[in-house]
Amino acid sequence: MKVLLLGSNGQLGWELMRSCPANFSLTTCDFPKVDFLSTSSISNCISSAGPDVIINAAAYTAVDKAEQEKDLAFRINHEAVREIAEICRQNTISLVHISTDFIFNGQNFKPYQPDDAPNPVSVYGESKLKGEQAVRTILGDKALIIRTAWLYSSHGNNFVKTMLSLMTEKSRLNVIDEQIGTPTWGLGLAQAIWTSLEKNIKGSFHWTDAGVATWYDFAMAIQEEGLRTGLLDKAIPILPVPSHQFPTPAKRPMYSVLDKTSFCQATEITLIHWRVQLRSMLKERKQISEEERGSLK
Repeated sequence: MKVLLLGSNGQLGWELMRSCPANFSLTTCDFPKVDFLSTSSISNCISSAGPDVIINAAAYTAVDKAEQEKDLAFRINHEAVREIAEICRQNTISLVHISTDFIFNGQNFKPYQPDDAPNPVSVYGESKLKGEQAVRTILGDKALIIRTAWLYSSHGNNFVKTMLSLMTEKSRLNVIDEQIGTPTWGLGLAQAIWTSLEKNIKGSFHWTDAGVATWYDFAMAIQEEGLRTGLLDKAIPILPVPSHQFPTPAKRPMYSVLDKTSFCQATEITLIHWRVQLRSMLKERKQISEEERGSLK
């Protein structure tokens, strides 16, 4: 099966590349090879790859900047997605589109089902929802949409790597303890995507790791596991604070735990708790750091 990965420069793209099973032939494409602001560039990228399946992991993800860059966010997260879906329809290409917990308003306070009513509270969330809707309108039940949340990886910029840096540089940290969700290791999501392709699954689903956490819980776990793996030399005080102490241009869902039951049943995948996945990622990060230091000697 020939697969074209759009968004290969991002952390999920990196995880998809390194976990690609041998029975898939993978072609990757991202900026500057493809310009998601250009219809012809998108079309040429897909045409030259000639895929059976497209995985769209490309997105505008600057949540706060999106409040000021609404046109750009909608161009990449909605219009480009609509164009990709239309090319898929015209050429009988399957599409896997990655979406987000930000399409919900965070007021549910019980795990969101895939068919729960969306109500985004930010420009970023609105743009991602419009992208989802375009895929469903054009491809119907011939596409797979996977929503995820709180993604991190050894590659790219994310909360885990930011916390590790701050815990090395600062004498104390304040971390929000009101927003609730589930951390998700990109490798686990990537493996779930490959399994869904092998099983030819279509529809709208959710995927994160198992369990629930606040950002404060997540930060505490990063410090504890960072000390255990040797990525951190010492513990610092981490204090829970309300979100109003860290005002941001964009609102965030206060509660964005996603229900994964239907996807686990369809793929026959057993969820792994986010704390276990974090430990695995940090061990990997430790190995990468040691290899990088070794290469400088």
